[in-house]
Amino acid sequence: MIKIKQLIGETLFPLSFTCDCCGIETFKNNLCPACLKKLRYNNDATCPVCGRKTPLNEICMECKKTPPYFEQAVSPLIYDGTAIKLINKFKNGYAYLKDYFANLIIQKISVFPIIDYITYVPMTKRAERKRGYNQSKLLAESVGEKLNVPVISTVIKINDTAEQKNLSVKERVENLEKSFKTQTQTNLKLKTVLLIDDIMTTGNTANALCKKLVPMGTLNIFFASVASVEYKH
Repeated sequence: MIKIKQLIGETLFPLSFTCDCCGIETFKNNLCPACLKKLRYNNDATCPVCGRKTPLNEICMECKKTPPYFEQAVSPLIYDGTAIKLINKFKNGYAYLKDYFANLIIQKISVFPIIDYITYVPMTKRAERKRGYNQSKLLAESVGEKLNVPVISTVIKINDTAEQKNLSVKERVENLEKSFKTQTQTNLKLKTVLLIDDIMTTGNTANALCKKLVPMGTLNIFFASVASVEYKH
C-alpha cells in the first residue's frame, strides 16, 4: 500500500516545468532564479560536529556539553524560508524532490570517508501509512543509488513521539530513545555508516539513533540532513 501511494504521489506531482516553490515556469529546473536566491546554503561558519550554522567556525556549546554519538553531521541548507517550503512539499506528495535533495547532500558528504552502508530515520508504521511514504527512506535510497552504496534498515520506530511539550529536556531524550528499536541482520562491525534524515533541529533524533548503532560495533557513524536549524547560543 505504501509503495502504491508513493507511486501515486510521484505521478500526481511529477517533475514539471514549474518552480517547486512558487510555481512559475522554470523549464525543468527545480527552482526559479528568484527562489534560488532566497535559498540559504549552509556554506559559511558551522559547528564542525553537528554541522549547524554558527556565528564562528567552532564547536557549538551543545556539542561541547554533550558530545553526540555521530562523528560529524552536515546539511547543505539552513532550515528557514524557501527550504521549509521545499521540505514540506517533499513530505506531502512531491516525492520526486528526493533526487534534488540527494544531489545537495552528496556534495556535502564528499568530506566523509568511504561509506559502507546508508541508513535512515524510520517512521512508525502508522505514520508511514498516513503519509504514504517515509521521506527519509526515499532520500537515503536516492543517495545510495547515486553513490552505489547499499541502503539498509537498522532501527525501527515503535512509538510516535509527537506529544513531548510537557516533558523536560532529559525526559524528551529518554522518551525518544525508547521509541526506537534495533532491528537489522547486517553485520556492522567496523563499518562506516551514514544516517540520513530530512531535517536536523536539536539533533536529538539523530543522536538517539546513532546511540543504537554504536553497540553494533560500527567504526564510524556520520549524519546528513537536507537542512538544519541555525544554532543560536
